[in-house]
Amino acid sequence: METIHGVGVLAYVDCLHGKWNFSEIRAIFSRRHLLQNVAIEIFMANRIWCAHLYTQNFPSSSVPNPSPPFLHQVCEQNVLHFVSFAVCSRSASPFVTAIMFAFPDHATVKKVIDLLPRVGVGIKYGLPQARRMSLASGKQLFKLSNMTQKWQRREISNFDYIMYLNTIAGRSYNDLNQYHVFPWVLVNYDTEELDLSTATTYRDMSKPIGALNETRRTYFEERYASWEHEQIPPFHYGTHYSTAAFTLNWLIRVEPFTTLFLNLQGGKFDHPNRIFASIGQAWKNCQRDTSDVKELIPEFFFLPEMMNNSNRYELGKQEDGDVVSHVELPPWAKTPEDFIRINRQALESEFVSCQLHHWIDLIFGYKQRGPEAVRATNVFYYLTYEGNVNLEAITDPIMKEAVENQIRSFGQTPSQLLTEPHPPRSSVMHLSPMMFSQNQEDVCMIMKFLSNSPVVPRRSQHPPGARTNRWPPSLPLTMDQLLVLNTGLQRRTLGDNFDERLTASHSSFITTADNRFIFACGFWDKSFRLYYSETAKILQVVFGHYDVVTVVARSECNVNQDLLQLPRAPRTARSWCGCSTPRHKPLWETTAVLRAPPLKQRSPVSGVIAELGIVVSGSKDGPCLVHDAEPAFVVVTFDKGHVCSFTINGKLLRFMDPHKDNAAGRALYFFVHESQTLSRDGQYLILSGDGGVVEVWRCHDFTLLYTYPQCDSSIRSLALTHDHKFLIAGLATGCILVFNIDFNKWHHEYQERYT
Repeated sequence: METIHGVGVLAYVDCLHGKWNFSEIRAIFSRRHLLQNVAIEIFMANRIWCAHLYTQNFPSSSVPNPSPPFLHQVCEQNVLHFVSFAVCSRSASPFVTAIMFAFPDHATVKKVIDLLPRVGVGIKYGLPQARRMSLASGKQLFKLSNMTQKWQRREISNFDYIMYLNTIAGRSYNDLNQYHVFPWVLVNYDTEELDLSTATTYRDMSKPIGALNETRRTYFEERYASWEHEQIPPFHYGTHYSTAAFTLNWLIRVEPFTTLFLNLQGGKFDHPNRIFASIGQAWKNCQRDTSDVKELIPEFFFLPEMMNNSNRYELGKQEDGDVVSHVELPPWAKTPEDFIRINRQALESEFVSCQLHHWIDLIFGYKQRGPEAVRATNVFYYLTYEGNVNLEAITDPIMKEAVENQIRSFGQTPSQLLTEPHPPRSSVMHLSPMMFSQNQEDVCMIMKFLSNSPVVPRRSQHPPGARTNRWPPSLPLTMDQLLVLNTGLQRRTLGDNFDERLTASHSSFITTADNRFIFACGFWDKSFRLYYSETAKILQVVFGHYDVVTVVARSECNVNQDLLQLPRAPRTARSWCGCSTPRHKPLWETTAVLRAPPLKQRSPVSGVIAELGIVVSGSKDGPCLVHDAEPAFVVVTFDKGHVCSFTINGKLLRFMDPHKDNAAGRALYFFVHESQTLSRDGQYLILSGDGGVVEVWRCHDFTLLYTYPQCDSSIRSLALTHDHKFLIAGLATGCILVFNIDFNKWHHEYQERYT
């Protein structure tokens, strides 16, 4: 393995072995290879490493010509060994880890799926975990899933919905020829100001990228009408909107794509005039060049690092003498982070939301092929479409190689998901008709518990469909009748063994994904305990810490549901894992000890997050530790307790200093000592604390948007309902307050002009 600027990249090799446990498999999808349904993609729970397995992604002249990937079955100790793949590198996406294999025929695919765990395509899409789901086509998955209804109800974002459509249509990070497709959203890349409140700022989503310019559209339509060839059907575009070369050109400044690009180009960078160097110029080329109709990739909406030449590659000089280095941004974006944020906000805007279904019709829907595609000026070369060629039927090896190279080099159209118009998204006014009403009360409901105990949430990180809370239309919250009675055999308490030195908080309790069990910490005997949620019966008492456990957190990075908790002494943390089934009680055992270096201040740990392969812990006096959960060592240490905003890759964007800003200091106090929660899209931060005040902040610039009326006691916990219409606050006096909240209102009220 060679190291390039600290990033490990495995060069192309044959017969490289990998090994994964069956218990780590989350989802299995059928995939295409060279437009043939002979591949599968396995999504893993371990989110640290990713394997890119297609050695056939590139022309045979640029890489060695190994044998096709295949699966070798070794059924020892319930572990499957995967053999003969080419590249292993950091995943292009921070959200998933997946492995892809191609097989000789579809019959082999069925046999392999029968040998793998019955997980279907996972639990995100509301589909049963059955092997038939793994074998289902994209069209079948689209019809059976509930994701379209969620998108229409605005329960998921435009970004998440496009990612879903790409995934079920066969697009994958593991095949650069079938990389995820995203639309150009904006048309203004020249002015100093960008007004996101005007329609002229946005692209017309009802037209393909090649037909936005009327002159160019006329050219393509004339070529289609005048085409005469006995074997090749007429087409508008000889190139595609997504190819391996286009994807590598977008990501040329980021490893491992730099190395992959060099492999594609024979060890050299492309001519400087053809390298992606300016966003504005790339947009202009897509409007006037008849050989350029490419769309965007997901990274344009979450990865600012792709704009910086942080590795200082010498990319050459253009013909006008300009040196190619960092990507030239539009004047209205001062930094790459600004561009990504504004581009993402434009994608989620109302103008795009009401048009996006037209773009879906072009890429995944009924305008993708056939007469509707002709009318929409949306026909590509015939070898980019699924079903137009059967490689097994081609006996001439030279002809077969030529067809394969054509498919590799000139793009592959996603699987068609629907043959009728895609339904539009519901309007904001339809879902939130009272969003601009001035008469809406802040507090809509108050509940009081008889015990007068502080209220902390019993949270699940599972998707909405698995929650057991009830949200009837008349009231946002109902109390369990057994909890109302709370007497005799129906009394449900977690006991009285809690350490009186500690203050109960939202981080003292957590539930399993199915809400069947509750984990609690803070006991004087230094244990944490597992309860059955329906009866509060103790199922297990777990020891193994040297001090009172102050925080408990659960990670879903494994099917067995890793659990991590931190003791009162801040220098050590312990990782536990276990599994639970409907027939058996959960059993938990230690898996690792996370150790921190000596700190100047020894104070109890106040919070921990365990997701995406990392563990983030913070103490009440400020130090914050970031652990790598796999090797269990500290990656980063922060010594001051600011409210900070970071990119997904850890770059500090902004922070509020309590020593310089009184308002920021108040927010910090809320954040460190009490409760906070984020909106689903991450744009809004809600803070509360001992002052009994709930505040809503905008995340990207830490602007205070709204302050709710002060409560009569400190607030111990905050939680948002899944529809984001209500904010629930748990008070130290045993009350629950339910606030009306509408992020759509703030989204419209605070839409601003960027300079």
